[in-house]
Amino acid sequence: MSLNDKDQRPKSRKFPFMDANTNLQDSRLADAWAELHNYSVNGNPLKADSYRLAFADPEFLLRRETRGIRFQLELLKPDLGQTAQGIESTIVVYGSARFLAPEDAERLLQEARASGDAERIALAERALRGSSYYQAARQFAALVAEYSEARPPAERMYICTGGGPGIMEAANRGAHEAGAPNVGLNITLPHEQSGNRYITPSLSYKFHYFAMRKMHFMMRAKALVVFPGGFGTMDELFEVLTLVQTTKSKPLPIVLFGSAFWRALINFDVMLEHGTISPADLSLFRITDDPAEAWDIIRTFYRL
Repeated sequence: MSLNDKDQRPKSRKFPFMDANTNLQDSRLADAWAELHNYSVNGNPLKADSYRLAFADPEFLLRRETRGIRFQLELLKPDLGQTAQGIESTIVVYGSARFLAPEDAERLLQEARASGDAERIALAERALRGSSYYQAARQFAALVAEYSEARPPAERMYICTGGGPGIMEAANRGAHEAGAPNVGLNITLPHEQSGNRYITPSLSYKFHYFAMRKMHFMMRAKALVVFPGGFGTMDELFEVLTLVQTTKSKPLPIVLFGSAFWRALINFDVMLEHGTISPADLSLFRITDDPAEAWDIIRTFYRL
């Protein structure tokens, strides 16, 4: 056989060792993690060990100098996972984690009234009013899911939230109840440690870094719907507005849900009067009180 003939052989036959080295289920990797697991199960302290494999050494991976590696991992894992499951276009829903489902708010009010505590009753009445936003987010997500179900996979849009309670749970719930996969990008916080129960399990991700989590929100976002919320919601909203305003992100529909809340909270006209934004910047978002209108704004933008 000539040298040219040898060159025509498939690479997997010419270099058989390549197959073994690219086997991601290699038992040697599993053994390294099993060693760490045994320490945890047996309650043994895990001490620094220079001989431990670098990728299986928590002390090493958690050093300040390896922060860049952790950034890469938080970027890569959710990206690969969503790509493998066909999640390419999302509609991101932001909003407060503190709003209750109507049924929970009603039960809270009944308990408060039974107690006779005036302050408790006032708080429960506020919770019941706020539950209307929960229900609206749930309805909006259902509209998106029902539309996408009838479309080819490549044209479907999927609900994506921060994965927590409140508005996030409501949107994940609306998609889940319509039978649609949905995404949750949770963050490790003292009071919010796990994703809500309506997220598709294989699309539930947990982040340490807010920056990487917000990057993932935008990587697949085709629209943003923002319900009333607190500091976190404001942070996420204004980052997206800034990205679109500065053309770091492609234009996309930004819908603010709850006109009474948004008009009382932010006087965008004052920003315009002081020259801190341009008149065109006011067209970067729309305000509505109707889940169907919110969905229509997105559909009109993309001519769906």
